[in-house]
Amino acid sequence: MPDPHPPFCPPPLIIREALLCPPGGEIKPCDIFLREGIIAAVGPARSIDVPSEIQTLSATGLYLFPSFIDAHVHLREPGHEYKEDIASGLGAAAHGGFGTVLAMANTKPCNDAASVTRFMRERAELSWPHGPRLLPVGALTVGLAGTTLSPMGELARAGCVAFSNDGVPVANTEIFRRGMEYAAQWGKIVIDHCEDPFLTMDAHMNEGNMSGRLGVKGHPSVAEALHVARDILLAEYLDLPVHLAHISCRQSVELLWFARRKGIKVTAETCPHYLFLDETALDGYNANAKINPPLRSAEDVTALRKALANGLFDMLATDHAPHAAHEKEDTLDAAPSGVIGLETAVPLTFALVRDKEISLSAFLELWHYGPARVFHLPCVNFSPGDSADIFLFDPDQEWTVSRETLRSKSLNTPFLNSVMRGRVVAHWLGGHRVV
Repeated sequence: MPDPHPPFCPPPLIIREALLCPPGGEIKPCDIFLREGIIAAVGPARSIDVPSEIQTLSATGLYLFPSFIDAHVHLREPGHEYKEDIASGLGAAAHGGFGTVLAMANTKPCNDAASVTRFMRERAELSWPHGPRLLPVGALTVGLAGTTLSPMGELARAGCVAFSNDGVPVANTEIFRRGMEYAAQWGKIVIDHCEDPFLTMDAHMNEGNMSGRLGVKGHPSVAEALHVARDILLAEYLDLPVHLAHISCRQSVELLWFARRKGIKVTAETCPHYLFLDETALDGYNANAKINPPLRSAEDVTALRKALANGLFDMLATDHAPHAAHEKEDTLDAAPSGVIGLETAVPLTFALVRDKEISLSAFLELWHYGPARVFHLPCVNFSPGDSADIFLFDPDQEWTVSRETLRSKSLNTPFLNSVMRGRVVAHWLGGHRVV
């Protein structure tokens, strides 16, 4: 954790020969000069002259990225600090390359009151005074019960940047409609967990061959697609935006293409685990691969990756959902859903760039510019005057996912003990080095 009493203004720094891909530009080695928390100058390698006493960092062979934005995390505080707390979750974010995270409302008590919103923000500022920044997502309904809208104006004034019932789908379409309308009055957007809860009752994995072989009740992909269709139709009817969380299946992709062709105000995210794993990861009743929505079929993975390559998704998000070891060591039907992802997301998805499935500019769009645009957040264009929210990424450094390498309190990841290629080696927020 950084010094709790740092100097007000970070020292100036020049980073030499980093590989930079500015918006709309080409990758090239550049120098970047940081001063008083902002980007003071950017130029070709070895082109910026600074006094000899200025600290210099050589970044040859390293990529320089804007700090990423994760629009979907669960930090568990207040109420479930044994799984994760705000300090440890933001530590994981910093080391994963994320300078801003949107924290979901399913805490205990849930974030349906301004006092909870303020508590979360204060805890973040105390534990990481220079960031990563925690942006609370307010509960769409009181207690996430899906029956009464939360005091959305109060939550917006307290600092909530969006509203969601994530984890508990809103089955009542009238309530959901009113939530979209009230959110829009405050210039906010609703993030929906798309699931028909009647079709998924007591389900623990994808409905398919693997669930049949394991004898486990399955979660059909149509349960997600039904609510995706509902939200698309509502967005068109109301002419209001809606954001669809953690898209996991082919039917949802097809519906999103329909919405895109019609110009409907629908944005969507998917997650790294849906791009790299399928339902076979649960073979042997592996609860570390249990998540909601579940890992789908190999055909769904192919459809998601094709959609990502063709620009359908506005962003990627981790859906970082920590759980304690004793919870995930239970039987598959008793274990909670969720995997962690803040520290593995960037190396996992950079493989798509390495394998030329997506371009580097698309990678940056998915992790920075896309979420900034959807949620009206500042972004880094690598122009003089931009906030110095940047990190260096070594694309070739290998490391093993383990207790020794993770900052999260929890280890519930299907990638545990896997070797990752690519790692964040330094991270600055407002010019202050946090990694």
